[in-house]
Amino acid sequence: MSQPVATLRDVRRTARDVFGWDHLRPGQAEAIRAVLDGHDVLLVLPTGAGKSAVYQLPGIELEGPTVVVSPLIALQQDQVRSLLELGDEDVSARAISSVAGERERREALDAAARGELEFLFLAPEQLANDEVLDAVRAARPSLVAVDEAHCVSVWGHDFRPEYLRLGERIDSLDPRPRVIALTATASPPVRDDVVRRLHLRDATVLVRGFGRSNLALQVRRAVGGADKDRAVVEHVEAEARRAADGSGPGGNGIVYVATRRRTTELAEALAAQGLSTAAYHGGMRRAERDEAQRRFTDGEVDVVVATSAFGMGIDKPDVRFVVHADVPDSPDSYYQEVGRAGRDGHDATAVLFYRPEDLGLRRFFATGVPSRDDVLEVARALPRGRRAPSGLPRRLARLRSLVEDARALTREGARPTTVADAAVELAEERRRVDESRLEMMRGYAETEQCRTQYLLAYLGEELDGPCGRCDTCRSGSAAEHDVAEADRPFDVGAAVQHPEFGHGTVMGYEADDRVTVLFDAHGYRTLELATVLDHGLLEEAGEEEAG
Repeated sequence: MSQPVATLRDVRRTARDVFGWDHLRPGQAEAIRAVLDGHDVLLVLPTGAGKSAVYQLPGIELEGPTVVVSPLIALQQDQVRSLLELGDEDVSARAISSVAGERERREALDAAARGELEFLFLAPEQLANDEVLDAVRAARPSLVAVDEAHCVSVWGHDFRPEYLRLGERIDSLDPRPRVIALTATASPPVRDDVVRRLHLRDATVLVRGFGRSNLALQVRRAVGGADKDRAVVEHVEAEARRAADGSGPGGNGIVYVATRRRTTELAEALAAQGLSTAAYHGGMRRAERDEAQRRFTDGEVDVVVATSAFGMGIDKPDVRFVVHADVPDSPDSYYQEVGRAGRDGHDATAVLFYRPEDLGLRRFFATGVPSRDDVLEVARALPRGRRAPSGLPRRLARLRSLVEDARALTREGARPTTVADAAVELAEERRRVDESRLEMMRGYAETEQCRTQYLLAYLGEELDGPCGRCDTCRSGSAAEHDVAEADRPFDVGAAVQHPEFGHGTVMGYEADDRVTVLFDAHGYRTLELATVLDHGLLEEAGEEEAG
């Protein structure tokens, strides 16, 4: 006899009786309702807003186990521990990871295959293992939750090649389970990429709560590199002292830099001012990185100076300040990194030290367009339908992904040379998008509008008015440059068509009579509104024009 269909009322009762939660948070109920109705879901919800509850609650109610794909072993272990500590005999959970012993791994696989687990936590690369996949098939999961889902997007700020095969692996399960993809931040093109690459069906896309009312955004202009670094050290020293002396809520801070060498240089400069510091970057040994993260989490250091490698899995609530000593590569990365400040709800600051010249360094680091010869070699090595091996180096994984995307755009049976040409054209399109995102960072640094409005508009969320907390709001310039809704010829979010750039979406307006549009093939473009209207350059686009 089949289990009755779970309802949102059942979920609310489980939230109260099992987890002790009196109510669901904003965004949770909508996502859970969509899962219960049989939809795949992409949920964009800030860290600390309760993403795990969105798969835990329906996971308990639905017949069959829930498989949770997460790239972080420590978070897997924390989730398993918290579920087991509920003390409910019907809630069983295990994790399979690369650090588990063979016996522990075998026991978890056998328990999953026998249907004895309610939750099974896996790293994405584990699903590339046929033995693990067979055990998951035998378990017949009803739900697969993909955490940090932005990692599947080659346009995202934290692309991970091992995510690329998740869509087809999930599709191979019979019956195919519902899928919920979760991330704390994803701009519109990244969201579209996640839906496509994870093969989400009849997907409900929910974006909630990008705004952070306790976070004050600021930009400091700098002239020379040495002057900028001195200003960074002075600012960080003052912020760290203020966080420690009781004049504000306690906590510590993060300084982000562009290169590994600068982590050491700035950490030493701050230590010379009497601060306790740690450096962190991807080139350090795993044990060194873990120790730096532990000291930061436990409050043993005032400041961590890090590259963008320091981030995923950092959920320390009392970070008081985040400083960017170098400009990030995109507003996506910037939002993710500054969002680590003030998660306890107390006041926090995010300051970008900006020189226009620093954008050149980011362009140097940007992913370029691969040569046609390299793409052709991959296209010939991977005939259509043949599965590429997992565990490839990141560059080769990007080439593989590019070839597969190009094949989807070419006719069935197209020659490798045709696929290679399409792939190079697609790579050029992505390069334009990446460059446009860097230009949007320039726009953020140089705008006289409310910075919070600017950043949220980029992410696809409209703020009703200036935030009142950022530096442009406090100086008064944001109010002067706010754009009245009546002055907008196109609604924010409207689909439009441009004769050169093609289909796009209106993202926001600037007070100097400019409109920002995200074009599918050309990325973000900021256009003079008078020119647009005088020459009829933008027209409302119907759904049939969007493809």
